[in-house]
Amino acid sequence: MSYNTFGHMLKITTWGESHGPYIGCVLDGCPPNIKISIEEIQDYLDKRKPGQSKYTTQRKEPDKITINSGVLEDENGNLLTTGAPISLIIQNIDHKSKDYSEIKSKFRPGHADYTYIEKYGIRDHRGGGRSSARETAMRVAGGAIARKIIPNIKIRSALVQMGSININRDNWDWDFVNKNPFFCPDKEIVQTWEDHIEKIRKSGNSIGAIIEVIAENVPAGLGEPIYGKLDQDIASALMSINAVKGVEIGAGFSSAALTGEENADEIRIGNNSEVKFLSNNAGGILGGISTGQNIVARFAVKPTSSILQPKKTIDYDKKETEIITKGRHDPCVGIRAAPVGEAMMALVIADHYIRNRGQTGKE
Repeated sequence: MSYNTFGHMLKITTWGESHGPYIGCVLDGCPPNIKISIEEIQDYLDKRKPGQSKYTTQRKEPDKITINSGVLEDENGNLLTTGAPISLIIQNIDHKSKDYSEIKSKFRPGHADYTYIEKYGIRDHRGGGRSSARETAMRVAGGAIARKIIPNIKIRSALVQMGSININRDNWDWDFVNKNPFFCPDKEIVQTWEDHIEKIRKSGNSIGAIIEVIAENVPAGLGEPIYGKLDQDIASALMSINAVKGVEIGAGFSSAALTGEENADEIRIGNNSEVKFLSNNAGGILGGISTGQNIVARFAVKPTSSILQPKKTIDYDKKETEIITKGRHDPCVGIRAAPVGEAMMALVIADHYIRNRGQTGKE
């Protein structure tokens, strides 16, 4: 299986399966002398880990990270990157492969079971193996380090839609995002979401979501104008997350309904002679290159395909049958995708930051 590596100058390679003994990653190309800490990485992993509420899978994984290479401790006890590959590992603790024994020979609709068999002639039925969202824990770990590469970067995310129910953007409160189980920025919609997802969960069904990721303090000038566009790479990164079926930058698909006059982000000079844009329909990127504005991206996550509702399918012998996927699954997998979206944004921007520094010499 190829293509387990993402990035150009800063590369992350992930390895391991959902029900294997370990999952891990190697972050290669990280500059030296960057101060990192296990605690900081763990904080991001704790936002993604399963079993934190009844609205996510009840698999109990502590997701405790270990750093096995690429760092040195200075005289003050701080961990500094050395420039060598950084190896990160998490032990899988709570995998229950027997949950999947009844469906070993059946293809789960909406999953990669059928396509893996068609491509490789073999699949790991235990939670999907490499196709499982368990792999994304290592992206979060790598993204935690990537954030440290770009000076003053701030990357945050929020769930802005669950099923067909949108937030009210007038109620947006970043301080509230980490105080509820949905990464929701709107206090007034949380109870509605809770009632909705509880009904979905009890019926053995699932629901999708839309997550918005915003990167602040991104330097102007990152990205290439043709085949290395910053928005192109962000779209690729977000699209690589499990269950993601759509990505948009800035106004995205809504821009098709705008006129040129409405869509144009007019430019003025601010009080300190800095360039000032009057709107941000471009999502902080023009011609594939960052403008210095906030980079804004959204991605749509489909409903979890593992549900207790019986679905029509076929088995390995291509005989028609039905399937019910038992086990511990997210009624809305989009909830835990929020930290993963932040990590992928961080990895892309850090990669472009290093590439830009090498090409232009600009910090």
